[in-house]
Amino acid sequence: MQISSVNDVKIYNLSHGKSLPEVRNIQRRIELIQDFEMPTVCTSIKVSRDGQFILAAGTYKPRIRCYDTYQLSLKFERCLDSDVVAFDILSEDYSKLVFLHCDRYVEFHSQHGHYYKTRIPKFGRDFSYHYPSCDLYFVGTSSEVFRLNLEQGRFLSSLQTDAVENNVCDINPVHHLFATGTSEGRVECWDPRVRNRVGMLDCALSIQGLPSVSALKFNGSLTMAVGTSTGQVLLYDLRSSQPLLVKDHFYNLPIKSLNFHDQLDLVVSADSKIIKIWNKDSGKVFSSIQPQTNINDVCIYPHSGFILTQRSKSELGMCALGPAPRWCSFLDNLTEELEESPESTVYDDYKFVTRKDLENLGLSHLVGSSLLKAYMHGYFMDIRLYHKVKSMANPFAYEEYRKDKIRQKIEESRTQRVQVKKLPKVNKDLALKLMEEGDDEAELASRKKRGKALPTILGDDRFKMMFENPDYQVDEQSEEFRLLNPIVSKVGQKRKKKLRLLAQQAAAAAEDEEEPEGRASSEEESSDDDKSWVEEVREQRRLLRQEDRDRRRQKRKDADRNTVLQPHFYQIKAGEEFRSFNDMARKQKLQKASLEDRLKLEEHSGTSNMADTAVGSKQLTFTLKKSEQQRKQQQAEREHHEERKKLRRSAGHLSSGRGRGWGRGRGRGRSLH
Repeated sequence: MQISSVNDVKIYNLSHGKSLPEVRNIQRRIELIQDFEMPTVCTSIKVSRDGQFILAAGTYKPRIRCYDTYQLSLKFERCLDSDVVAFDILSEDYSKLVFLHCDRYVEFHSQHGHYYKTRIPKFGRDFSYHYPSCDLYFVGTSSEVFRLNLEQGRFLSSLQTDAVENNVCDINPVHHLFATGTSEGRVECWDPRVRNRVGMLDCALSIQGLPSVSALKFNGSLTMAVGTSTGQVLLYDLRSSQPLLVKDHFYNLPIKSLNFHDQLDLVVSADSKIIKIWNKDSGKVFSSIQPQTNINDVCIYPHSGFILTQRSKSELGMCALGPAPRWCSFLDNLTEELEESPESTVYDDYKFVTRKDLENLGLSHLVGSSLLKAYMHGYFMDIRLYHKVKSMANPFAYEEYRKDKIRQKIEESRTQRVQVKKLPKVNKDLALKLMEEGDDEAELASRKKRGKALPTILGDDRFKMMFENPDYQVDEQSEEFRLLNPIVSKVGQKRKKKLRLLAQQAAAAAEDEEEPEGRASSEEESSDDDKSWVEEVREQRRLLRQEDRDRRRQKRKDADRNTVLQPHFYQIKAGEEFRSFNDMARKQKLQKASLEDRLKLEEHSGTSNMADTAVGSKQLTFTLKKSEQQRKQQQAEREHHEERKKLRRSAGHLSSGRGRGWGRGRGRGRSLH
C-alpha cells in the first residue's frame, strides 16, 4: 500500500506493494482481491449494478475476468477470439454481458458462457444500451449509428449523422437522450423515441484547434461532460451551447475516461498519464493520481470513494479516495493505523550490503543461501538479521552512540549562552566578509525600522558544509579566483559604499540633497571603478601568463639537469686495430647522413671507400639484380638509339631570315620577301 497526499488529500494506492528486489514477500503482502491482475494489458473495467462483481477485459490472450467482491477472489475467467474494444453489463450481475470486438463482431455471454455472436457492418468503437427499448447503439468508423434490438433479435434502421466518424456515445440515465461524439469535435443528440436529431453542439468553438471528441459522460438530467483529444474537459448544461467550465490537463493527450463522484460533487477525468479529481462547480483541483504506468480506463465503485484503474501493465489499480465499500470495510481501520505510523521508505525491510560488508560482519558463508538475495553489486538481507549481527560484531556501538548523544546535548545547551563570534575552520576570509556585510545590513535595517534583517549564509543550514568541509576551501591561487577576485572585490566595495550612503541618507533624512562642488558624481566614480578593475584583470592575466612561462622554463631546466650522459663502451676484439675516438665520432656522424651526402663528402675529400669502424675495416659493394624483362627492354632501347643515330642528318646548311618558327613549315628557313 502506498500513501500519497496532494492538496492535503490522502490517497491510498491499495495495489502498490513494497518494492522488493526480485523477491515477493508473501508474508507481509496485503492483497485485497486475490489475483487482481491481467497477464499483459488491461483495456477496460466495470462494476455490476449490484456491486458484487468486478469485470475486467484485457490481453494477451484476449480474455475477460470476473472477481467476486464477497469472496475477494477470482470467480471465473473466459478467453475470447479477439481483443475487446468495449463491453457492458446488461443485467444486475454478470449473467448478461455484451462484448464489442476489434474485428466487428458483437458477442453475447450468459451466465454459463458464450451465447451468441453477430457482426456489425463497420468497425465499432463504442456502444450504449437503451434499457426501455432493449436497443444497442453502435458507433464507429461510419457516419451511421447501427441499432440492434435484442428483443426482436434483428438490426433496425440506422441513425444517419453528419459526421464522418463517431468515436464515443452515451445515454442519459434520466430522460434517455442519446448523444454521440464525432471526430470533427461535435456532439449530436438524438431522441430514441422519434429517432430524430434534437440538437448539435460544436465543442471545437470553445477551445483552440480542431479536436475530436474522445470521451462523453452524462450526470443527472442536465449535466454533460465532454473530453477532447487535446486534453480538455468541457462541462455543459444541456440548455446552453456554451460550456460552464473548461478544464485542461496540460498533457495534450486524449481524455480516456470521465466519471462523476456525486457524494463529493467531483469530476474524475483521466488521460493516459494522470487522473485529475476536481470540483464540478468551481473547477478547483481536489487531488490527482499519477501512477508509474499508463492508464487505460477508470471506474468508480458505486456509493464509495473506491477508484478502480486499468493500466497498461499487468496490475489493476485500486485507490481509496473516500469511505471504503461494505465488502472491504476493514480498510478504514487499516488507513487510520497507517496515518498514526510514519510512512515507510523503499526497501525499509531490507539492508543492502556489499561483499566487503559481509566479510566485516563474518557472513561470507551465507552467500548463495536464502538469507541473501543477489542484487547488482551486492546483496539484500533482512534488516532484523543485519541489526542482530551488527550488535554482535560491534558490542560497543551503543556506548559510542550514547557518547554522541551526550555531546549533542552539551552543544545544544551551549547555544543558549552568550555567543561569541568565532570564525570557522574553513573559508575564514569569506566568513569574515559575510559577517561584516551582515552587520552593515542589520544596522541599516535597524535605522530604517524595517524589522529584523534577513538571515545570512552563515546562519543558513544549507550552506554550513561550505564552512566545515575542507573540500570546499577556496583556492586563492587558482587561475579562476585570481581573474574573478578584482570583479568581486569591486562589487563588494560598491556595495559597502552604497550601504554607507544609504545609512547617511537615513541618518540625515535628506532625500534631495545636491552634490557639493568639486566632488565627482556617482556616475564618474563608477566609470573610474570600472576602469580600475579592468586594469586589475589585465594585470592578473599578464601575471598568469608570466608565471606559466616561468613554470615551463623551470621544467625544461630541471629536465636538462636530470639528464645524465651515459658513456658508450666498445669492445676491441683480437686482431682489430684501434685508431682514435675522434675518428669514431666522425664516422658515427657520417653514418647518420644520407647516402648522397656521404658520397659527395668522400669525393670531395678524395678518400677511399674503405670504412674504418671500431670493429675493423670493411668495404661493401651493392649490385642491383635486374629481371629478364628489364634487361630485354634496356637492350631494345639501346638498339633503337643506335638506329636513330645512323639516320640522323645534319641541318647546318639550312638558314632562316627571321628566326625559328617563322613561315608555314617548322624548321624551314624560307623567306617571305
